[in-house]
Amino acid sequence: MLKNILKIITIFIIGMVGGIFANQILWPYFVERPLFYQYGLEESPTYITETKEIIIQENIALKDALEKVKKTVAGVRTQTKTGKVLEGSGFIVTSDGLMVTLAELVPQGSDFTFFIDNESVSFQILKRDLKENLALIKISDSVFTTVSFARLEKLKMGERVFLIGVTFENEIPSKLVNEGIVKTFDENFIQTNILESSLFAGSPLFNIEGEVLGINTIDSKGRVIAIPISKIREFVGL
Repeated sequence: MLKNILKIITIFIIGMVGGIFANQILWPYFVERPLFYQYGLEESPTYITETKEIIIQENIALKDALEKVKKTVAGVRTQTKTGKVLEGSGFIVTSDGLMVTLAELVPQGSDFTFFIDNESVSFQILKRDLKENLALIKISDSVFTTVSFARLEKLKMGERVFLIGVTFENEIPSKLVNEGIVKTFDENFIQTNILESSLFAGSPLFNIEGEVLGINTIDSKGRVIAIPISKIREFVGL
């Protein structure tokens, strides 16, 4: 009986040692030989996608971009001749106070109020282009923070973008942010996957670097579609 137990223990130890030897020494040796290598017997590589790190970096970039551009966004509040109230946004394009908004927000014959940093400012409406739906306003008596213009030839579908708009809850201006991606674009428009209310009309659309891509219109389904910055620069003369 004792001999049988000793035999079992001996076989177990020999098998364990043999297994360790084969796994750690013999098998790695053979898989590196040409005959074995061509059949792909080596261990498959492990791929790790650093998705978490990319998301964290993009979120930090978004926060930095928001801080850089939020002071360039202006509020627009209009009362038309019929008593209708229009609310939306615009943005400063030059340090001497040239501001762009949508022509639909400043129809002729209306009463206008423009807000910079939640304070109403004096202004002069310089021109409107009803076809392109753009209006140019001169804000007086200050030096302003401006935005950098994006290069549309570098824009790609799926690129992350964000907007900043001014809303007027209880007639008090405040800034709100939304983000999404570019769905499609051409020289006439940039369509995003962002859905918003008409209160965000005239808000600027930015890329993740804080460069302005265009000025936003809101269609009947709430889709955010931007007029490209190339059209705005041509309109302003920059």
